[in-house]
Amino acid sequence: MESYRTQKTCAKQIIFEVKDNKLTSLKFVHGCSGNTQGISRLAVGMDIDDVIAKLDGIVCRNGTSCPDQLAKALKEYKKNHAEG
Repeated sequence: MESYRTQKTCAKQIIFEVKDNKLTSLKFVHGCSGNTQGISRLAVGMDIDDVIAKLDGIVCRNGTSCPDQLAKALKEYKKNHAEG
């Protein structure tokens, strides 16, 4: 289980799991319940590179959004788990 503390969003934390470069579970702590549940249901099962490509740069307020923060979390995950 990975954890990412969000910045400048209503959601305070993102908890997720990745296996074979696919997002296998995703939960936002706080935030707009309907939106974060929707993001989670859509993103689980996707390749994390595809999630990053689709969500990176989406802005809600404060120059970011919950989807953008998920993209940042997955980028950080990739950086910390790079092979080789």
